[in-house]
Amino acid sequence: MAHFEIIEQEGVRLVKVTLANETVRTESGALYYMKGSIAMESKAPGIGGIFKALATGEKIFRPIYTGTGELFLEPSFGGFYIFEGGGQTWIAESGSYWASEMEISVDVHRESALTSFKSGEGFLDFQTKLSGHGTIVLRSQGAVEVVQLQNDRLTVDGNYVLARSGDIRYSAQKATKSFFSSMTSGEGFVRIYEGTGTLFMAPIPYWRHRMFSMIASQQVRAKASSGS
Repeated sequence: MAHFEIIEQEGVRLVKVTLANETVRTESGALYYMKGSIAMESKAPGIGGIFKALATGEKIFRPIYTGTGELFLEPSFGGFYIFEGGGQTWIAESGSYWASEMEISVDVHRESALTSFKSGEGFLDFQTKLSGHGTIVLRSQGAVEVVQLQNDRLTVDGNYVLARSGDIRYSAQKATKSFFSSMTSGEGFVRIYEGTGTLFMAPIPYWRHRMFSMIASQQVRAKASSGS
């Protein structure tokens, strides 16, 4: 099986994949550089796949790399998390999927319109469904914490959960019983995860990632102001 590892240098992190006549899939645009006899292929999906991608906002192309050598993926001020699919189904938040072995099936998962709206994602919230045996790589804003629920409930004020096992129920609810209290408390709607299973959380961003995000946000606001 392909070997995945996280390399940290000069405050940034990247994923290195070592292939021995093997194949892996990555998110579109994830390639940094590669060494050895590795061929990249980016197949166009069928008509149904294209319409599905356009409707959901999912990437149409997810390149496939086959051969023997070393594949390096784009570095980040944030982090990455590597885990085994274990034959389960996992629901990854939009933007969290980064790479996986070919034995992992990659598809689209859609939350209900009401849940998406309450969670602040608009009426359409499309996530990535991953299933099968093999290695999966997620990208995150910071260090990942593994949370196990045993017929329990986790309440999160923010988009900190990267992925959850498919048997965890997800909803968005008011922070308090009354709408007025929820709004005046400053919390509004919170994300609820219930049941038995595993969640991957990244509640605390790496400081470089936070700083970069703040600078990027200020640049966007400055451009918007200058254009008005």
